Amino acid sequence: MHALIEYIPLILFFATFKLVDIFWATGVLIGTSTLQVAFYYFKDGKVATKTWVFFGIALVLGSMTLIFHDEAFIKWKATVIYFAFFLTLLVSRYLLKKNLMEKMLTSILKNASDTEQELNIPKTLWDKINLMWAAITLFISVLNIYIAYNFSLDFWVNFKVFGLMGITFVFIFITIMMLFKYLPEEEPEKKK
Repeated sequence: MHALIEYIPLILFFATFKLVDIFWATGVLIGTSTLQVAFYYFKDGKVATKTWVFFGIALVLGSMTLIFHDEAFIKWKATVIYFAFFLTLLVSRYLLKKNLMEKMLTSILKNASDTEQELNIPKTLWDKINLMWAAITLFISVLNIYIAYNFSLDFWVNFKVFGLMGITFVFIFITIMMLFKYLPEEEPEKKK
């Protein structure tokens, strides 16, 4: 359910673009992002930092798109988000000495695991994963702008929705493969 709610603004942006135009789609993106923030606030009493950042970027760049009637601003949204993620991964690791990919993935793996076994994943592997994600987010931020300014608006919207999601899923799969041999084995159920 949570994953579906995360993608509602993107899905509605895409559908509205296909049915009307980029300006209506941008308005829908701002509106649904606002509703998403309100939903999380009333449901959980708080809103995750990631959601606030996405909302803020959508609000600022989306508003500029609508005020100046210029699609260039909304095209920068994915680049700004992915570049911010790139900087966050590097700054947190090399200046603050915290590996955000390790922290995030360890939390996910522990929640998904039915066992209480400790994860014994080498720090060097966490560093490789962190650098891989920093590199791919930098690549995506540059690729988004390249496509935005060298291809049609329709191609860019399709890339934003399907291409970025596809690239992300490929690297999620690569990350899982890198971690797979270190994951705890499931304990067989005891017969009663």
